[in-house]
Amino acid sequence: MPKLSKNRAKVEKIVDPARKYTVDEACSLVKQAKFGKFDETVDIAVRLGVNPKHADQMVRGAIVLPHGTGQSVRVLVFAKGDKEREAKEAGADFAGSDDMVAKVSEGFMDFDRVIATPDMMGAVGKLGRILGPRGLMPNPKVGTVTFDVGNAVKEAKGGKIEYRVEKAGIVHARIGKSSFTEQALAQNADAIIQALVRQKPSTAKGTYLRSITVSSTMGPGVKVDPGVYMGKTEET
Repeated sequence: MPKLSKNRAKVEKIVDPARKYTVDEACSLVKQAKFGKFDETVDIAVRLGVNPKHADQMVRGAIVLPHGTGQSVRVLVFAKGDKEREAKEAGADFAGSDDMVAKVSEGFMDFDRVIATPDMMGAVGKLGRILGPRGLMPNPKVGTVTFDVGNAVKEAKGGKIEYRVEKAGIVHARIGKSSFTEQALAQNADAIIQALVRQKPSTAKGTYLRSITVSSTMGPGVKVDPGVYMGKTEET
């Protein structure tokens, strides 16, 4: 057997891969098992008992995390007139109407989140082939198509994230950085799980929360016990 690296040996002493922890314990272990020399991103992966191929079992939404993500988000807003001005005053990095649509169509992509007013969606829709594959297309279901652009920009800057169940039935989401306190990571993780619980499709059968794993960029996956939340899934 090859000799384990010091970092890997350290991790294996800290995390029991066969055990399922509480959210608080998992977030504490993720911090302890960190061995990257940079501020690692911490993610959560939740496997749901749904079939995303069926429209009535698609789980998608957005939530403002209690402690943000630790990421600096560049926001682009498609709006005109007073709404363009409102977006800029709220902290949007870029805002404009047809001029901005043309700029993006020519290759401008220096942004992480896109918000649009409803009256701009006709023009923004033409950018579907550019924004769609990157998960940047504004959508009213997650609050990125709205006339309340000021609030939408503030939420995006303040830690609002979007999530969507993938083909394999898994939802991936960023919950912070390894420099966050254990409590902040745990509260962010809990917020995501609670949001998913509330969105349980009525057509989903069997166990809804199949597995929950928290991990940092270079660290191991730490399993969370879904049983803490199972009673809540049955009530939704």
